[in-house]
Amino acid sequence: MPDLTIRCEHKPSPAKLEVMHVDSWPIWKKEPSQFSWHYDSSETCYILRGRFTVTPDGGEPESFGRGDLVIFPAGLSCTWDITEAVEKHYRFD
Repeated sequence: MPDLTIRCEHKPSPAKLEVMHVDSWPIWKKEPSQFSWHYDSSETCYILRGRFTVTPDGGEPESFGRGDLVIFPAGLSCTWDITEAVEKHYRFD
């Protein structure tokens, strides 16, 4: 069974973000809303602004916001609940 754990690093160092070339990743923006999502591939994202909660199907909700570096694993099905408009850099692996 795949590991569907969402991983989050709060406020990673600027050096780590630079090594990962986060500034060159595309940006995704979304207004407050709620929607279901399934990850076909792993996504790494860095939150520039906003607040949201992701609840894995059958799991516990996890909240994220500005300064978080988050990895959503491939195979994860979840519900997003955006409470403050989100802007994030993202990369699919």
